[in-house]
Amino acid sequence: MEYIRRHMEEQILRLSKSYSAILVTGPRQAGKTTMLRSLAEKENIGREYVTLDDLSERDMAKNDPALFLQLHKPPVLIDEVQYAPELFTYIKIHIDEHHNPGDFWMTGSQIFRLMRGVQESLAGRVALLHMSPMSQREIIGAPCVPFTTEFDLLLSESKKITPIETPKMFERIWKGCMPGLVSGQFADRNIFYSSYFSAFVERDVRELSGGIDALKFNRFVTAVAARTSQLLNYKAIADDSDIDMPTAKEWLNILETLGIVFLLHPYSNNVLKRTIKTPKVYFYDTGLVCYLTKWSSPEVAQSGAMSGALLENFTVSEIMKSYQNAGLEPYLYFYRDRDAKEIDIIMEGDGKLCPLEIKKTATPDKRFTRVFSVIDKSPLKLGTSAILCMAEHLGAFDRDNLIVPIWMI
Repeated sequence: MEYIRRHMEEQILRLSKSYSAILVTGPRQAGKTTMLRSLAEKENIGREYVTLDDLSERDMAKNDPALFLQLHKPPVLIDEVQYAPELFTYIKIHIDEHHNPGDFWMTGSQIFRLMRGVQESLAGRVALLHMSPMSQREIIGAPCVPFTTEFDLLLSESKKITPIETPKMFERIWKGCMPGLVSGQFADRNIFYSSYFSAFVERDVRELSGGIDALKFNRFVTAVAARTSQLLNYKAIADDSDIDMPTAKEWLNILETLGIVFLLHPYSNNVLKRTIKTPKVYFYDTGLVCYLTKWSSPEVAQSGAMSGALLENFTVSEIMKSYQNAGLEPYLYFYRDRDAKEIDIIMEGDGKLCPLEIKKTATPDKRFTRVFSVIDKSPLKLGTSAILCMAEHLGAFDRDNLIVPIWMI
């Protein structure tokens, strides 16, 4: 099985020159450990690898962290470090004594739980990166470029990537972007996701919420998947899962903590007072969504009732990954007001708002851009907008409104 290079490698090597500790968070099997072990091999400085999935190592790290660090001297790669937050204080002491860049590489699958320990002990000493499942650019071997509506950059990028048509796009959406599937390590997608989900519940979910009902949790995640790209409706999800709303909120927090879903928050300011406050929910991996909602093939997913939601989820997550992989904070929002006017994505940066609409068409109509005028009242300048769609080539309605194929994000 050939290793597929990850965009985040450049950030790891760059940050290792100035930070003593690097922590890469993200869901299990997203490729964190494989990437860091590959980099350690190329680095060739004798970096030791130790995983806290090993119960004896975990026990030592929790109960005698000083001995653990004596036995596993830096440079070291510590896998699944969330199991022993007791280590952080001792790592801090070592960093403050030695100041060696790149001493500690760490991975973790529980984002928020990790953050608490890191913020208390390693503030200012650790570089934090979030790794999602693979982006389509990583899969096809294209360079890492945070998405932008700058036309010249888009034009340059469009020449480097082979266009694909809608059926091929839905193959990507349906198959998903977990490295084990993309690389061919696991041939059967259904068996992979079935095993992945079972292990996810047994190992990670129970760690965060001990007495969880596995069948109800399965119904809950399926109910969330069925509502991907929609406004988050805890009551509807709770009703479908036969649980109460506080449990639905707790369990969604677990999905966020484990890097399975993310929330896109609505854009608002003092001028735009009629905007709603409810976020939208998305999955990092559309393959998991298709598995949970039982779309049996790419063709059925493409023609089914969820095709628009799946395409939107894929597009939003790809834009999100393009920033995360470059080590940048994605300032992404959506817009919806009480008059039901909606913009799928608003990118904020450099004092501008760039509105984006996602459409499952190869020939978008300029009328799709009319909704962008609702943010004219914002104190920030309106930047270049775009319709993200299934067009074969990069195009434009005019200099302010572009037509951007989703395959090049």
